[in-house]
Amino acid sequence: MATPVLDCLALAVSSRRATSTWARATTAACWDMVCTSSSSGRPGYLRRALEHGARGFLLKDAPARELAAAIRTVVAGGRAIDPALAASAITEGESPLTPREHDVLRAAMRHDTAAAIAAALHLSEGTVRNYLSAAIQKLGARNRSEAIAHAVEKGWL
Repeated sequence: MATPVLDCLALAVSSRRATSTWARATTAACWDMVCTSSSSGRPGYLRRALEHGARGFLLKDAPARELAAAIRTVVAGGRAIDPALAASAITEGESPLTPREHDVLRAAMRHDTAAAIAAALHLSEGTVRNYLSAAIQKLGARNRSEAIAHAVEKGWL
């Protein structure tokens, strides 16, 4: 009996919550393969998909012959990863941010002030400012917006 392949066309893995939801929705009997748009083809997204058990990760605009070969490889128990994206993931490395810095920076995407971030995460405003400052410094950004943009571009948020 053939093992099914999860159809993830246009799957958005732009947040850890979406990735975790996706991972929980899959079953052990399913080979996971992500075919995504080029805007989601970022090293951080690839890392998270692989961490959650994806066996394949390709851009959906790849030639049909490549997509078909990748699906056959995944169904046969192998891995099929876009080579350029794999090289980017290796050279760019993992996020330099701690899990809490990720949380604070992600919350900063939704909240305008340190007070609002602090309330959402149950932290003090000073602690939020410290985490934001550390994230900004680690990412080589000039401000919170630039740090968020950089982390999103890398697929870390």
